[in-house]
Amino acid sequence: MTLLTHPALADCRRLFLRNHEVQVNIGVHDFEKLGTQRLVFNVDLYVPLATSTPTTDQLEEVVDYDFIRSAIQARVTQGHVQLQETLVDDLLRAMLAHPGVRAARVSTEKPDVYPDCDAVGCEVFGIKESAT
Repeated sequence: MTLLTHPALADCRRLFLRNHEVQVNIGVHDFEKLGTQRLVFNVDLYVPLATSTPTTDQLEEVVDYDFIRSAIQARVTQGHVQLQETLVDDLLRAMLAHPGVRAARVSTEKPDVYPDCDAVGCEVFGIKESAT
C-alpha cells in the first residue's frame, strides 16, 4: 500500500521537497562537533485537496513550498544536533503544526560519512491524530 492509498490520505495531494542540501552542525563524534557537514533533506507533505485546490491560481490558496525550506532553516540554525533522529522528529512536528498539512514524511541523509555507501539516514512519518 502506498501512502496515498492510506484511508486518511486518499483525498490528499502530495507536495515534496527533494534532495535539499544544507550544511548542518550534526553528529555525536568529536570530529563532527568541529563544524558543519552536508545533510540532504527530503520532505513529503500530504495536504487535503478540499483546502488546497486553487480556484483563483493564487499562492495563498495552497501550502507554500517555502514553508518547508524555512522550517528546515529555522531548526538547523538553533545549534548543534547530535542525532538525525532528533532532527527529523523536530521537523516532523513543525510540518504537522501547519494547519494545512494532514500528514508528513521527513528524512535526512548524511552522504559523506562512509566511503562505501551513498548515505546513512533516518526517516519518520506522521499523520495528525484528527485524520486517523
